[in-house]
Amino acid sequence: MAVLFRTTKALENSIDEYLDDVSQGVLVFVQAVKNYMNENKSSFETHLKTIDKLEGKADDLRRNIENDLYLHSLIPEHRGDVLGLLESMDDVIDTAKETLNQFDVERPFIPDQFKPRFVELAETTSKAAESVVLATRAFFKEVKMVKDHLHKVYFYEKEADKQSDQIKRDVFAKDDLELSQKFHLRYFALHIDTLADNAERVADRLSIYTIKRTI
Repeated sequence: MAVLFRTTKALENSIDEYLDDVSQGVLVFVQAVKNYMNENKSSFETHLKTIDKLEGKADDLRRNIENDLYLHSLIPEHRGDVLGLLESMDDVIDTAKETLNQFDVERPFIPDQFKPRFVELAETTSKAAESVVLATRAFFKEVKMVKDHLHKVYFYEKEADKQSDQIKRDVFAKDDLELSQKFHLRYFALHIDTLADNAERVADRLSIYTIKRTI
């Protein structure tokens, strides 16, 4: 982060730690979805507690970073961009946590034939989220590398859309499911896909901020 932050090592470390928590939350999200599909209730609940702690810690770190930026008048020319970026990144881990909470509360019935496809969807959305974390790190450390990660975010977001759409099409084509079950499956496919959508929104911000930093 030497290029953007020449004034405080503490701020650099806080942002690194914040991004670590978001990344870890995404990994936990995928494992929890796998646990749910494998009907491993104990591991699912463990991962649910873990992501709750990670999301809470990430919130605290973001607030501390925001306070440091204002209290110490750091990087005033980039402050708004950094705050906007961190807040939009917060939506990524929030969505992961909220999706797992919905699984825990509503306990949707997932037919066996769809379980691998829900896992595949979760893995694809997580790749979009992980790629945007890498792009964000690059924004602070080596801005020229941002584009190397952004194109992956857009690729995985489009793949997630395709997978989610196909799941919904196949669900509604089945004759042995109640309409309420079909709606439930569609809802959870949409929930998981939202993680990639939020990663794309962060990527859109990064694209703009990167241009501003390089002109």
